[in-house]
Amino acid sequence: MGVSEYIKQFTKALKECVDAATFVKISLGNYKGAEEALKQILIRKVVIKRDDKLAFTYRYKTRDVVKNYAINEAVDLIADYLEKGFKIGTLFTTEKDLILEELNNGKVVLRETTASAKEVPSAGHDKEKTRLIKPDSKSYLTELKITDADGKVFKNAQDKFRQINHYIEILSSLIKELPAGTIKKVADMGSGKGYLTFALYDYLHSVLKLESEVVGVEYRQDMVDLCNQVAEKSSFAQLNFVQGTIEDYNADDVNLLIALHACDTATDDAIFKGIKANAELIVVAPCCHKQIRREIEQNKVKNDVSFLTKYGIFLERQAEMVTDGIRALILEYFGYKTKVFEFISDAHTPKNVLVVGIKSKGHGAERKEEILQKIKASKEYFGIGYHHLERLLELS
Repeated sequence: MGVSEYIKQFTKALKECVDAATFVKISLGNYKGAEEALKQILIRKVVIKRDDKLAFTYRYKTRDVVKNYAINEAVDLIADYLEKGFKIGTLFTTEKDLILEELNNGKVVLRETTASAKEVPSAGHDKEKTRLIKPDSKSYLTELKITDADGKVFKNAQDKFRQINHYIEILSSLIKELPAGTIKKVADMGSGKGYLTFALYDYLHSVLKLESEVVGVEYRQDMVDLCNQVAEKSSFAQLNFVQGTIEDYNADDVNLLIALHACDTATDDAIFKGIKANAELIVVAPCCHKQIRREIEQNKVKNDVSFLTKYGIFLERQAEMVTDGIRALILEYFGYKTKVFEFISDAHTPKNVLVVGIKSKGHGAERKEEILQKIKASKEYFGIGYHHLERLLELS
């Protein structure tokens, strides 16, 4: 029997195992062809846009190249490679391994061995990320137009879905720093359409198995009505949305207070509420630092950074850093361990600094006077008459 007949048997077996869903992979080796530096081809099944394909990983001496082919095209390519360069082809299935080999003396053999693999690998095109919020079986994601009825994320909602998961990943790591069972009530100030509020409720109840009450506070009544309807449809019994402002909401029994992109001093109102409630965790993503910028512009103090702040864009950035830096100092004064880091970086969320306060027993107690002096010195250096959060807490 000639080599072509053996290759036909080999490719026939490949088609059969792909159809029977027992295909694991193919390895083509011992290359003697004309393509320089090519050493091996590894082939696996992938699903791309719901179509089955075979992914070829071409292994060269210094790089790998991956190309995807439709099944029939891939089978023809494999046959051609076995004819013109690769002396060994191994087909791995869950039932057996099939090895086609051309020996040094020119003789061709096709032999079967016991299956090396017992399970078919995942056909996902990319390695799937471990997400705390998964799209399947989440009715609130469908109601909020993130996924379709089958749990597939809409193309135009991919960024929002990634943002949701990034948000939950951050909160997950912060919550783990608290004693177990700490989070009994959450207030999400300025919850908007509720994407992140729903995801947090889902995480707390479905993953952490907590019975936490979650409240979304939103000024726009239409958003409140919409979110309450979605919560009811999702059977989220301990999730509720209320109409109101951060300033007016009674947060006395809140353990976790969140305010994402509350404009200007509304972020200070939220931090103030969290501190007065003695909340174990305060998480804010500030926005529009107008109050401190006005203070800096009005007083025009000359200092070492004046050569930068004469430009509007640099002044804006300086005002952001000073505002949030003083907020972090005030949180430390009241016994919070603070963190400041990036929240989200995408076109829809330009303000991407997260300021976090984690209640820590005794933290900062011995530094209260030092912290007050730092706040005072910072204000004098930048020509700031007052900081809104400082005034709310009667520190000045």
